[in-house]
Amino acid sequence: MHDSHTALDVVQDAMIKLAEKYGDKPPDELPLLFHRILQNTIRDHCRRQKVRSNWTTLFSAFGAKHAEEEFDPLDVLEDGDNQSAPATPDAAFQQKQIIALIEQSLSNLPARQREAFLLRYWEGLDTAETAKAMGCTEGSVKTHCSRANHALSATLAAIGVELP
Repeated sequence: MHDSHTALDVVQDAMIKLAEKYGDKPPDELPLLFHRILQNTIRDHCRRQKVRSNWTTLFSAFGAKHAEEEFDPLDVLEDGDNQSAPATPDAAFQQKQIIALIEQSLSNLPARQREAFLLRYWEGLDTAETAKAMGCTEGSVKTHCSRANHALSATLAAIGVELP
């Protein structure tokens, strides 16, 4: 964060979230929880800033051409590929099938690989937190996650599933 006032606001938001959601937790768990909440709050803030910046740039480009008249940029935006429409029933069904295949592939992984994969990627824990939760070293977590990724990729590729 380049602005100290914004940084203080982000820290304050993280502290409020910690107090609201985890006030009943034991004091020794609070530092780790606060660290995770702060990381997520910073990411959320940066994402919002990026989106605001992109939209401001986009809308200012529209406004320059139409400065002399009242102008709503949403009136001229086109959605040629119909990206804003909900997924078709066929696409939704296909997505559910792919999710089921991924879940089945996850269940075929060895227990430690599955545990590391789910903690890291589903729960969003970092390597140190995952290692603490699994009771092993960070290197072991990295090894388990790497092996799980390779195994899942190979399994899904073998049945014809291509992920973006």
